[in-house]
Amino acid sequence: MGLIRRQFLHLAAGAVALPAVSRSARAQAYPTRPITVVVPYAAGGATDVLTRIVSEPMSRTLGQRFVIENVVGAGGTTGTTRVMRAPPDGYTITMGGVGTHAASVGLFPNLAYKPDVDFEPVGMTTVFAVVVAGRKGLPPGNAVEFAAYVKASGDKLNMAHAGVGSATHFTCLLLNAMLGAKPTLVPFGGAAPAINAVLAEQVDYMCVSVPDVAQHVTSGTVKAFMIGSPERSPFLPTVPSSREVGLEAFQVPAWNGLFAPKGTPKPILDRLTDALDKALDDERTRRRLTDIGGEIPPKAQRGQDHLGALVKSEIARWTPIINSANIIAE
Repeated sequence: MGLIRRQFLHLAAGAVALPAVSRSARAQAYPTRPITVVVPYAAGGATDVLTRIVSEPMSRTLGQRFVIENVVGAGGTTGTTRVMRAPPDGYTITMGGVGTHAASVGLFPNLAYKPDVDFEPVGMTTVFAVVVAGRKGLPPGNAVEFAAYVKASGDKLNMAHAGVGSATHFTCLLLNAMLGAKPTLVPFGGAAPAINAVLAEQVDYMCVSVPDVAQHVTSGTVKAFMIGSPERSPFLPTVPSSREVGLEAFQVPAWNGLFAPKGTPKPILDRLTDALDKALDDERTRRRLTDIGGEIPPKAQRGQDHLGALVKSEIARWTPIINSANIIAE
């Protein structure tokens, strides 16, 4: 009887250990099949383009194809929710950002996920500067005149944005709050149609990432009043920074980073982080990212810990701003 009992306990212990051993073996073998990267915005936008640029060298490093899947809806939260619910095995990840992993908390009272709890950060990818742009016929000629104009007639103006929850939306909420303005908010299905409305002078102004509007500013078909950063953008060197025009608190970098579902094994996360780090060190990749207006973080500001801390600090920053603007997404 003692022998049978000992055999039973040995088998039971083995059965308990088996899943852990299997998980470890799977992590060491990872990846053995293509990896899906969910982009929670439409194809062709800055987030989509940067994801495709970064995925190419990551695919080479990991030896598997990266499949880009655009899952649009609810300010990026539809695609993000899908990744949160995916198996935590490293085969479904997402390119998140300040909208999906910070502003969403204040905008969506019934948000299906907690950005700082339900994801494992992989690493930062890029930061895009945000520019305040207006239609060509808007009376102000510079940032100081623009601020005075919006303060005086903000409730008569129209502000375009690419949908509730997008960076074009909540970054301008901060600007409006600083200027005490309450313009009519006009949503569009993406940054491109919103910019087209500015070009057609159907709306007055918007906040938009530099790569989405730089060519229009350079051609003179859109006015650029300021960059929401401490320094000028090399892509729009004639446009002053918010610090230069006395609105230093208007610091609105549109950052992006890769995230995996909560519970993804650490060895898999480390492989993804290493592949991303190699991609951002690759000269061709760096050139392609900077060509579209992306700023690449230094090594110390790329990894899992830094991205996780950034998510927490950005939630703390944007939630009261959004609450004070009384904007709730349906």
